[in-house]
Amino acid sequence: MRPNCPLMATDIIIEYNDGKKEGIVLIERKYPPYGRALPGGHWEEGLTLGQNAAKEAIEETGLEVRIENPDMPFRVFSKPSRDPRYHIGTAVYIARGFGTLKAGDDAKEAHLYSIDEVVGMLGKDMLVFDHEDIIKAYLVHRGYL
Repeated sequence: MRPNCPLMATDIIIEYNDGKKEGIVLIERKYPPYGRALPGGHWEEGLTLGQNAAKEAIEETGLEVRIENPDMPFRVFSKPSRDPRYHIGTAVYIARGFGTLKAGDDAKEAHLYSIDEVVGMLGKDMLVFDHEDIIKAYLVHRGYL
């Protein structure tokens, strides 16, 4: 059932180094819409947005995270068409990931992609929702684009 007002979610850009490679973590979604995405999920009652982002990171990637600024998201994206299911805004956080990367919860797979690999995905319709826009904003923010 479609809600009668917009919902809120959190997404998290996890910078991670597994000892062999450094980059950011993307998941392969287990449920529709299928495809590569940033870890994230609906904002749960009783949590701050930052706490929700950290919870989603653990659930979908197995990684503990240290969020850069848990009280202030990196960016907020609210375009009504950003999610094909219904109107969901998202607060995006940037964090450093720690531990062993492994998919869980709504993630079928979780992978570490180098910045060059991520840049190579741009413009190829390889990411779901508006995650390409989010990643572009992050790459500009970090000075990669």
